Order: sequence, then structure tokens, then C-alpha cells
Amino acid sequence: MIELAWKIGAFLVVLGVLVVFHELGHYLVARLCGVKVLRFSVGFGRVVWSRRVGRDRTEWAVSAVPLGGYVKMADEREDDLAPEDVPRAFNRQGVGKRIAIVAAGPIANLLLAVVLFAGTFVAGVPGQRAMLAPPPPGTAAAAAGFSDGDRVVAVDGDPVASLQDLRWRIVKSQGRSSIDVEVERADGSRATRLLTVSELATADWEGNPLAALGLRADLGAPVVDQVSPGKPAEAAGMRAGDRIVAVDGRPARSPSDVASATNAKPGVPIVFRIARDGGESDVTVVPEGSEQGGRRIGLAGLRLKVDPEAARRIAITVRTGPLDALGQGVRKTWELSTFTLRMLGRMITGDASLRNLSGPITLADYAGQSAQAGVLVFVGYLALISISLGVLNLLPIPLLDGGHLLYYLAEIILGRPVSDRAFEVGQRIGMALLAVLMTLALVNDVSRLF
Repeated sequence: MIELAWKIGAFLVVLGVLVVFHELGHYLVARLCGVKVLRFSVGFGRVVWSRRVGRDRTEWAVSAVPLGGYVKMADEREDDLAPEDVPRAFNRQGVGKRIAIVAAGPIANLLLAVVLFAGTFVAGVPGQRAMLAPPPPGTAAAAAGFSDGDRVVAVDGDPVASLQDLRWRIVKSQGRSSIDVEVERADGSRATRLLTVSELATADWEGNPLAALGLRADLGAPVVDQVSPGKPAEAAGMRAGDRIVAVDGRPARSPSDVASATNAKPGVPIVFRIARDGGESDVTVVPEGSEQGGRRIGLAGLRLKVDPEAARRIAITVRTGPLDALGQGVRKTWELSTFTLRMLGRMITGDASLRNLSGPITLADYAGQSAQAGVLVFVGYLALISISLGVLNLLPIPLLDGGHLLYYLAEIILGRPVSDRAFEVGQRIGMALLAVLMTLALVNDVSRLF
């Protein structure tokens, strides 16, 4: 119950911050354009709290449904206005001013992301060096010639400072056939590997593309943190503190190495080489079968952790000065914005799964997890969702800001506003599209829960 409350609280903080900045964008530009603002509301529906301030007596309100917000401006199409307010009505403004007011909300979200990312770069983003373990035979990384001790320093000429950078560069490469990966070898020399990414399946992109390609982080031999009572690992004599050096003769360099090997062999004996009390020995474990996600996997009953000494060895903090951080924030916001648009396009064409859509349940879950992981992680998540909100609102779908911009573009081309009939039909289409998207997102949320 406490964890649920934590997630809901974190989600409401995220939603509140993003909505306030979005609507502030509309509000500030409306004021700059001379438009009278009647109400600034966080949330929809019945007003539960409000105060009127300023020369225009603008009502600042909190409403009952906290899933968004709005700025209500003076508009002759909606209200009877006093004669002195008519020139300040939104509908009386030129199309250029109306475009600026509507576009200001999504742009405010994108600018917020730039500032948040810049703040994290100034504070210092903790991460791990992109040190690689030997790739498994038959993987794309093995075919490309990656070897033990390679440290990735660039992908397609873009610098890679950490393992997190490498993961992002790989995710960005969806839709391409191959990428150039520059590495620094154990002897200090550099080489470029041509890594083929076109053979990854949709499920690989949705899961762990680095592991699917054979790019494994060298986190050292994993350490057994906990052995579950009555499970195969306990029956085999394993105990907390054991270091798993190898599985079936293959070196183990991370907890995921052990998990992958164990999951792949339900009911099949696996030989773990473990280090304990200064010596090494072999332990045979028979993972028990379990149905998860529509497939049968093996579970040994182990909870693993990264070797603390290895974690300290590869730990890195990526930190830049304020000006460089601002440039990095702009670049990251641009990259994530264009990536979001590409992913939406790939979902429309069927090249990416609709399971990538997430609804409020998943967003709340991730908000809670990021808040528990620390301030910097939470700020990064806030920036990511701010970008998503900004980009989605710019889509040319009626009801969204992008839909209104589409109407204004049509007005510029036609030389007159779109007809009321066209506006009404567009609104209905937009409502239907948004209903479909929300339904898909909620279905995905529920499927992830179960």
C-alpha cells in the first residue's frame, strides 16, 4: 500500500509539473499577444479551489480531474464579452498570434526538458563505463569482432561516455542495417567494428537490444545476494556470498549472464563454477520450470548482485559545465523528440509494436521507480515525459494543439477560417482517434500488470 501511494504521489507530481509548464506556455504568450485570460486551471471538471488575481481578475484554479489542464481565454464563440474585451478576444487575433499561443504549450514542455537535462549534466549523471565482456558465439557482436576488454568510445562518430549512452545509441539505430562502433582495446589501441542491427526482431528491440546483439557489460563475476529456501540453488549447496565465475564453462560477467543461461534451460542440469573462501568448485543446479510471458523458463532460486569491487571499478560520473550542459540538453531533447516521431511512424506502418504505447498505470509505475532511484533519475524521467507530452501535442490530431495548428495552416492556405462544419467533423475524428489510443494504452498497461 505504501509503495502504491508512493507511485501515485510521484505520478501526480510529474503530471502537475508538466501540465503547469504546458499551460504557462499558452498563458504567457496569450498575455504577450494582448489576449485576455479568464481562467488558468490545473485539472478538468469541477473547480475545487480558485483565486482571482491581476488586473484582468484571472481565475487560477485547481479542478477535480487531475489529468491535464487548460487556459480559458476570452472568445466571442464561447461567451458574451463586454465591449472593451472584444478586441482582446482570442478569435479576434491574427492567425500568426493564434499559432504562437497554441504552439507555446508544447514548446514550453520541450524547453523544460532542455533545462532539466542540462541540470542533470551539471550535477553529474552517474553511470558505468561501456566496458564489454566477450560476446556469446553466434551473436552480431561476435561476428563484428568485439573482444574481451573492449571499451566503446563512439557510435557512428557520436561520443559514448557510458553504458547508458551506448544503450541509447543502439536504440536510436532501429530501422538501420548496421552501425559503426569505435572501441578502445585492452592494449590502448582503437578499432572500428561494423555491427549489424537489422536482424533484431521486434521483441529484441522491446526487450534488451544490447543483450540480443551480444554486447555484454563487463560487471565482473556476479555475487549471490540471496538463496531462496527450498529452491534448486539451495538444494545444490549454494549460499549467499558465492561468486559465480562461469556457467557451463562460459565466463559470467554480470547477473544477466547467469539469468540468461538459467532461463534457457528449465529442467536441464547446469554447472555453476563458484568462488568461495579463496577456492573454486563446480556446483550442478537443475533449474525448475516456470511459465512466464507465454514461454517456459528455468529458475534457480537465486538473487544476484554486481560484485561491489567491480562496480566501483567501472563507475563513472558524466559531468559538464553549464554552457556545454545546455548544448547537451538541446541535443538530447532533439534526439528524443525525433526518435519519438520515428517510433510513432513505425507503429503506424507496422514496423514497431503497438505494445510500445503506455498509459497512466505504466507511467505511474515508472514515476514511482524513478523517484525511489534518486533525484537525478526522477528529473531525467520528468524530462522524458515532458518531451513525449510536447511531441504528442504537436501531432496534427483535432482536439490536440497540433490539430488547431492544422486548422490555422488551412486558414492561411484558404484565406479564411475553416467552416464550423469542418471544425465539428475534425473534432469528432480527433476524439475517436484519442479514444482508440487511450484504449490501446490502457490494454497494454493491464497486460503488463498480469
